[in-house]
Amino acid sequence: MAHLEIETGQPSPDVAADGVWLHCIECSEEVAPFADIVYRCPSCQGLLEVRYAELPGWSAFDGRGVWRYRDALPVDDGVSIQEGDTPLYHAPELAREVGVSTLAVKHEGMNPTGSFKDRGMTVGVAVARRLGVERLACASTGNTSAALAAYGARDGMPVLVLLPAGKVAAGKLAQAALHGARILEVDGNFDTCLDLVSELAERGEVYLLNSLNPYRLEGQKTIGLEMLEAFRERYGAIPDRVVLPVGNAGNTSALHKAFRELVAAGAIGPDDVPKLTGVQAAGAAPLVEAIEDGADSITRWNEVETIATAIRIGNPVNAPKAIPAIRETGGTAIAVEDEEITDAQRSLAERGIGVEPASAASLAGLRALREQGVVDASERVVCLTTGHLLKDPDAAAAAGVDPEPVSATTADVLELLAE
Repeated sequence: MAHLEIETGQPSPDVAADGVWLHCIECSEEVAPFADIVYRCPSCQGLLEVRYAELPGWSAFDGRGVWRYRDALPVDDGVSIQEGDTPLYHAPELAREVGVSTLAVKHEGMNPTGSFKDRGMTVGVAVARRLGVERLACASTGNTSAALAAYGARDGMPVLVLLPAGKVAAGKLAQAALHGARILEVDGNFDTCLDLVSELAERGEVYLLNSLNPYRLEGQKTIGLEMLEAFRERYGAIPDRVVLPVGNAGNTSALHKAFRELVAAGAIGPDDVPKLTGVQAAGAAPLVEAIEDGADSITRWNEVETIATAIRIGNPVNAPKAIPAIRETGGTAIAVEDEEITDAQRSLAERGIGVEPASAASLAGLRALREQGVVDASERVVCLTTGHLLKDPDAAAAAGVDPEPVSATTADVLELLAE
C-alpha cells in the first residue's frame, strides 16, 4: 500500500535539526524546523508536516500521557498539565445496539481542559518557547481557546483569542477568560476569525496555534498512538475503523500520520491501518461534500449552523491532508442532522460517557453508516469523542431531563416517586 508510506532518512544538514524537519505535502520542499517561523510552504503555500530521521516502534515508548511518545515528537518535553492518557471505554451495549462486533469510545474530554486540544497545545507551546515568540494566538469555536489560554498561562505567555461573537459555548468562553486570555469577539464566523488571526501571524504579531501549525498536529497524533495501544491491549487486535467528528480536520490528518509512521516503523502492517471515517453536522459539511463528489479539495461554506459548535466550520484548513487520509485508509465521510447528534449524546450519557454535541457526532455517524450497510456487522470500531459535556452546559441541559419542583416535605417527595 504505497499510499501509506512516509519517507524517513536525513535531508541536507541545513534543513534538519536534531533529526526533525518540515515537509510540504504539495511540492515536497524540505524546510528547516526551528530557524524561522513558518506555517505553510515558502514555495507553494502548501500545508507542512513534521518529518523524522527515525520513527520509533511501540518498544520505544515509556511513561504516561502525551510525553510517553516523546521519541515520536519534534521536541523532548513540553509545557505539561498532565494531558493524554485518556480512557478507552468498552461499550458492549452500544455495540449491540449499533450492530457491530466491538465498539469502544476514546474519550478525549477527559484531558485537563476537557478536550483533545490539550495534546496539541503541550507540543505547540513547547515549540513556541523554543522559537522565542512573544505572544500566542488562535481563532476558536471554543475548545482551542480554552486549551491555549491554559497552556499559555502555565508557561507565562500572553494569549490572544479571536472568537465568533455569540457562537461559543459558555463553558469554553469561561475557561479562556479565567486563564487570562485576551478575548476578541469578531462579527463573523470561525473561518473569518481564522482569516484574521492568520494575517496577524503573517505580520509577525502573534504565533499561530491553530491546527494549520504542523507542530500542533504532532501532539494530536498521540491520540492515535494511545488508542491503538489501548485497543490492542484490551481486545488483542487493531480496530478496523475509527469514527471521528470533523471540524478543521486536524484529528483526521493527525491520526493518519500516526498510522503511517507506525507502518513505516514496522509496528503495524499496512493492512492493519484503521479506516478513518469522518462525521460532520449537516449544517457544516464541506468535507463530506468533497468526499461524496470525488473532489480533491473542499468548497468553502460561508454559512454554517449546527448545535455542534465545536465543528461549526465551513472551511477546514486541513482538508488537503484529511481527504487523502480518508480515501487512502478506505474510509468515508457522512453528515448527520442535529437531532441525530443529540440522540447519540443521550445514548452515550446513559452509559456514563458525558460528551458535548460535536463529540456525539461520531456515534451518530456510525449509526447512520451501519444502517446504510457501509459499516459491516463484523467490524471492530472506535468512536472518538473530543470534548466533555460541561463544555456546553446549555446543550447538555436541553438534551437532558427537566428538574421537577417539589415542596420540602418527605410526603410530597414520596408522592412524586409513587407517580
